[in-house]
Amino acid sequence: MATLLIEGGRRLDGRVDVEGNKNAALPLLAACLLTDEPCVLTNIPRIRDVETMARLLVSVGAEVDGIGTTELRVRCADLTTDEPDRALVGTLRGSVLLLGPLLVRRGRVRLAPPGGDFPARRTIQAHLQALTVMGARTEDGPDYELGAPDGLRGSSLYLDEASVTGTETALLAAAGAAGRTEIRHAACEPHVAELCRFLRAMGIDVRGDGTPTLLVEGARVRRGAAHRLDGDYIEAGTWAVVGAVTGGEVEVTGARAQDLEPVLAVLRRMGVHASVEADRLRVEPSAMVGISRITTGPWPGFPSDMVSLTTVLATQASGRTLIHDWMYELRLFALEQLSGMNADLFLCDPHRIIVTGPRQLRGRTLDSRDLRSGMALIAATLAADGVSRVRPLETVERGYARVVERLKALGALVGVEAE
Repeated sequence: MATLLIEGGRRLDGRVDVEGNKNAALPLLAACLLTDEPCVLTNIPRIRDVETMARLLVSVGAEVDGIGTTELRVRCADLTTDEPDRALVGTLRGSVLLLGPLLVRRGRVRLAPPGGDFPARRTIQAHLQALTVMGARTEDGPDYELGAPDGLRGSSLYLDEASVTGTETALLAAAGAAGRTEIRHAACEPHVAELCRFLRAMGIDVRGDGTPTLLVEGARVRRGAAHRLDGDYIEAGTWAVVGAVTGGEVEVTGARAQDLEPVLAVLRRMGVHASVEADRLRVEPSAMVGISRITTGPWPGFPSDMVSLTTVLATQASGRTLIHDWMYELRLFALEQLSGMNADLFLCDPHRIIVTGPRQLRGRTLDSRDLRSGMALIAATLAADGVSRVRPLETVERGYARVVERLKALGALVGVEAE
């Protein structure tokens, strides 16, 4: 494991280019399993989670060229097993997206319990619900074992929650099911719509992207396809916060303006001077203010993935801010570490935190317990006086490419210690 060393208190200035959306890359890679023809994905983010997903495809017999680059060439001509590598599955929540394609291609699947952030608190019931409605049978055991020897069938299903990966699992399974599938209470996030576009490129009739109702006509023959990923708007919002908390001027390119709207609406309410044109976001030095309440919500609501970073932003804003994340309570628990940096925090309950600022943060050693809070803690240390350590760096590198290189390019004083 590696530790990131940060000397804080420096204004960061410069430009950051974001790569493709992490949350689109994983389902698109899973979709490549649906066809025996070659697929090409470009603008792939060079992050650990994508590399893990690519290696999971290899573990079931796929050929994947370009791992570690921004272009992946995938061919799944012959799948040799219906059981992805257990060790890799145990590190990646997104491995659940393999269920549908393996059922389509192999007629059965055995998946170890997926890992990633908050594995004990995030179930896959929405995924199992969709697959069983389409005819998959579950088998008893410690793993997730499902069979559909006669194939999946198109069905009408209502998701109990508008789960993003649950919707994606339903889409991937419906793409290879016999007949029409209607998915109601579907997630509407941009990366779900991006998966719909990729499936259409594969010859599958998908309608309704960006709405809560999706219609899918399953196709017996699914062709190979090429796709360039849209930029990661969560990463773009992250670098905007990094610029704001350090009083810097940062330009972020690569994310679409329409995808950034829910994030920028909140940042602007907090006084952040942010302008956006096409795929170019610019943040200038700002006098930030606390706001009465920030609440997460399904798209186009404020994304839960930005909660940790917004909490850090609130420590540098004048006044009080209540942040309510009703989805993932462990993110807020991880941010209690900010109290040891001189932040004024009150954790009301597992889902709500009150932040009063501005406070001059002090450097200290911190634990990156999950991807988003880990990056938020790095942002906090950049605004703090003194030297800080954030470990393990690998947690953050799961979703942010070339973190050290990009921070240095913006003028941060950072280094890496190997353990």
